Amino acid sequence: MNKKKRPSWDEYFLKLAMLASERSTCPRMHCGCVFVRDKFVLATGYNGSLPGHPHCEDIGCLVVDNHCVRTNHAEMNALTQAAIHGVTLKGATAYITNMSCTTCAKALIAAGIVRVVVFSDFHDTLATQFYTTSGVEIVKTEMPEKMINYEIEKYSSAKKTKKSK
Repeated sequence: MNKKKRPSWDEYFLKLAMLASERSTCPRMHCGCVFVRDKFVLATGYNGSLPGHPHCEDIGCLVVDNHCVRTNHAEMNALTQAAIHGVTLKGATAYITNMSCTTCAKALIAAGIVRVVVFSDFHDTLATQFYTTSGVEIVKTEMPEKMINYEIEKYSSAKKTKKSK
């Protein structure tokens, strides 16, 4: 029997961040963020415009000093989702597709994030410096496999619906 390797927890949650990034609406960067504590997803976010505002992909980016300011970053959207739902992030891990900008790093530190797992860097940021001096563990890893391995034909208890054929 050819058994596929299960993803590690870090790979699993990074893949969830990658999936969240698919909702991003700014063509300059697609980023996803997932906050996790005790292997439990607390909140997710992706970079996109404020609720009810137009998206970059629809009307173009609003660039100031080489940054699109029309969008909130993935970390900020995940932070606000946690706040809206009354979820504390103290002691949580942030799984992020791209290293935080300086502002997002400071917000995550203030929210109590203790560990950051990331596979891509971000330009012009002091995030690593702020995380390190604040005692936040940084794990830089390889990008997980992009493919979702779900082979319905191999599962004897599953069958395709008429719409999935």
